[in-house]
Amino acid sequence: MKIGFIGTGVMGTGMIKNLLQHGSDVTVFNRTKAHAQPVLEAGAKWADSPAALARQSDVLISIVGFPKDVEQVYFADNGVFAGAHAGLTVIDMTTGSPETAKKITAVAKQYPGMAALDAPVSGGDIGAQKGTLTIMVGGEQPVYDRMLPIFQQMGQTITYCGPAGSGQHMKMANQIMIAGTMTGMTEMLVYAKAAGLDLTQALHTLAGGAAQNWSLDNYGPRILKEDYTPGFFAKHFLKDLRIALDEADRMGLELPATAEAKHLYEVMVDGDGLGDLGTQGLIKLWWR
Repeated sequence: MKIGFIGTGVMGTGMIKNLLQHGSDVTVFNRTKAHAQPVLEAGAKWADSPAALARQSDVLISIVGFPKDVEQVYFADNGVFAGAHAGLTVIDMTTGSPETAKKITAVAKQYPGMAALDAPVSGGDIGAQKGTLTIMVGGEQPVYDRMLPIFQQMGQTITYCGPAGSGQHMKMANQIMIAGTMTGMTEMLVYAKAAGLDLTQALHTLAGGAAQNWSLDNYGPRILKEDYTPGFFAKHFLKDLRIALDEADRMGLELPATAEAKHLYEVMVDGDGLGDLGTQGLIKLWWR
């Protein structure tokens, strides 16, 4: 089976390397070829456009930055659908809009024998590198069943969530939860420092009780080392929170805590220009 992969960023690079380590035949495309060099050196091949990649692939996976990037990758003149063919399955693993996922699926159905899934992930750069991602999949169950062996090369917790768009809805639920743990961890550290507590001791103590969570375990130690490199870009997290709140509005829901998290990340990303830091860079609103 020939796998095409679009997007060799922080997440894509780890995912591609895991596919290669499992013996998969992987060809890649990225907007900037130089950024694909690590996976090319690891054994991936190169295609000159999404359309060219689609033509030679049985399965095509994408994980890019923003909704506009997904639209470009799939619907541009040299996009995936320009190279669509019977038997191709496309899997968009970008965190994006459920409506875009439904659109990709609807267009894919216009091609005989073509299928689409939305399969956003959680677990950050560490999960991508270790092959332990959580993968949330929307689409038709038989297509999910066929693609499960590929997902298992990249992830550990893989869940079929329902029809097209359901994977993205599950990811929005995930991001809403993370918004609370990130703001909680940040304010905890601000408080503990102001109170004169030993911050390493605070992380260790809280990780042993009811305050334990993924953000605390993975991003707390990075903050104490002043390591703000992105396991997940703050600008991408802000994009996710905006999508989540747009979807909540569509459903007639008010999510005030998530709205406040979005505001804080807007100050960090749009106000302070720190969008290329990891999400843990939120602490810089207090520690400058």
